Order: sequence, then C-alpha cells, then structure tokens
Amino acid sequence: MSHFRAFLQTSIGIAGPSCSGKTALADRLASRLARESPLVVPLDAYYRDLSHLDPADRAMRNFDHPHAIDLELLVTQMRTLAGGGSVEMPVYRFESHSRAPRRRMVEPSRSIIVEGLFTLYWKEIRALFHTRVFIDAPDALCLARRLQRDARARGRTAEAVRRQYERTVRPMCERYVLPTRRFAQVVVRADQAPEEMADAVLDHIAHNRRRE
Repeated sequence: MSHFRAFLQTSIGIAGPSCSGKTALADRLASRLARESPLVVPLDAYYRDLSHLDPADRAMRNFDHPHAIDLELLVTQMRTLAGGGSVEMPVYRFESHSRAPRRRMVEPSRSIIVEGLFTLYWKEIRALFHTRVFIDAPDALCLARRLQRDARARGRTAEAVRRQYERTVRPMCERYVLPTRRFAQVVVRADQAPEEMADAVLDHIAHNRRRE
C-alpha cells in the first residue's frame, strides 16, 4: 500500500460530470459508513481564490478546467489527512468566486471520501484512493439539474447557466472529465438512486476486503 494512504482504512474517490450526483453519493456513503466516521472532502473547496480580480473578470474565468483547482494545496492537504494530520481547509464562496476569510479546521479520519469533477484526473490524487468511482450521466440530465441548482443555490439566471454550460461546462467535461472514467473501479449511473449507487460501491469494497 502506498505511504500516501497508509493511515487510511477506507478511501473513496468519486468523479463524474457536473450535477451527476457526486455529492449525493458521497453523503449516502458517509451515512452508510457512519461507524468509521468518514470525512467528506468536496473538491470544490479548492477552487482558486479570485478575490484579487474585478467581479466581471472573475465571472469570465473557466471554472471547468483542472487549472481552476489549487492542485498544490489540494495535494498537500490530502497527503496530510492521509497521513493522520489535521488541516485548515478553505471555504469557497461561489457567489463571489473567492475564499471566505475563515477556514474549516478538519481533523483526520481513517475513512475519507473525496468528490468532484476532477477527482480522478490527477495521478497524485488518484493514488489516495482504495476505491475509485465514476458516475455516468447523460448531458440532458446534467443540464436540467444544473439549471435547478444554480438558480436555487447560487442565484444565477437560467440564461447565464445555459451560456456557461455551452461555453465551458460541456466541452471541458468531454475533454477532462469523461476520459477519467477509465480509472474507475466502479461505474454507476446518475439515474440510479443514491442508495443503489452506494450499494454498488460498498459491494466492491466488501469484495476487496474479503480478498485481503
């Protein structure tokens, strides 16, 4: 086992297109693994801080490219957690494309679940996981869910959501997210209930543990 994850009992990485159900699956797995007190890490927390830019310039950035994530900080903090250390995780504010002044103090856990668009994109992060998961999702479903989410939770208009989806979300997904499916050990579908997806992941984990 890699020293990168030597402290960990369970480590799960979940990737997939925008609004494919990554967060719902992570939350369901955390509930099912409650006895292990798993730590859920959203990759979204590591978006780069754009507070130094004018608001108009921030909005024009491509948030669907891997470079939008602060990889150096992500790798450093994931290695610290995987080694049994604590970190001060950033808190990202989507409405302003910036980090909040406060940080989230995160204590280590022997079980960790990481979810986000690019969870399986970087080799350094993939090395953390015992189990790698990808959620297949049709484009129409992702767009419909994104329209609902961004209007409700992020205060954006349907026109703005559709424009961003066509300009960056869809093409970047095709270029950077969908190819990472090949790294997954478990592939589930977005039209499955979170409970069904969790069953598939946990069955894989149980099978591997029986083999050890």
